[in-house]
Amino acid sequence: MTTELNHEKVTTPPTDAATVILLRDGDNGLETLLLCRGNSRTVMNKAWVFPGGKVDTHDYTTDSALSSLPASAADMLNEPELDDQKACALFRAACRETHEETGVQLQLSELIPWSRWITPNEPSMMKKRFDARFFIARIPAGQSAVHDGTEATDSIWQSPRSALHAYLNHDMTLAPPQIMTLVALCAHPDTASCLTHALNTPTYCIQPGVIKTDDGNRTLLYPGDPQHEDPTQHMPGPTRLLWKNGHFEPESGFDKWLTPLD
Repeated sequence: MTTELNHEKVTTPPTDAATVILLRDGDNGLETLLLCRGNSRTVMNKAWVFPGGKVDTHDYTTDSALSSLPASAADMLNEPELDDQKACALFRAACRETHEETGVQLQLSELIPWSRWITPNEPSMMKKRFDARFFIARIPAGQSAVHDGTEATDSIWQSPRSALHAYLNHDMTLAPPQIMTLVALCAHPDTASCLTHALNTPTYCIQPGVIKTDDGNRTLLYPGDPQHEDPTQHMPGPTRLLWKNGHFEPESGFDKWLTPLD
């Protein structure tokens, strides 16, 4: 699958969004659900993503389910400065979008914050900017995920390594946040390991840096890279992705994270 870089700058503020990394244990270990965005003109058309979408006004309602959270929503997101109403709306949006796109019904208490991604001013694969909070959750027992056929035209459960192999072979289109998240998931053999890690690790914020060259190529920089403003590497994996072979790849290749293939 070929991908074209976006070269348009976005001057509007990023839109708040919520994404859920839905997990299960398969025959060969950890698997995550990926959906194909098949009908979008602006947001990663034909790319494979985790369920999710933007926060809407209905997510700002008050309900008793928030009492099931073990701490304030803002503290769980590691954003103590965040207005609690907005923090709660992010949790609700994550559950709502997952249900709308996959049919899976999650409780707020089943969500564990994982990361926060803020799109650069010149997005690589879309024409919008998002301030997206990523959550992880185990798919509840007795439920199965079925793509809605509208926003998501296909779905697949895959191990993180298998998804990255498909991406490397141009069989699957992935955006950089999905690439980096899948690399991070490769460190975990099963769902329990992933959930335990998330419960014991503060959520980090990723604001990619961008280096552009005259020939139209692009390098994305992540915290910990010598040229990124944040010197601390918050997540495992490469600290930069280079545009080559028609998509983004680590400077030294994927071999370090794709061996062994499960």
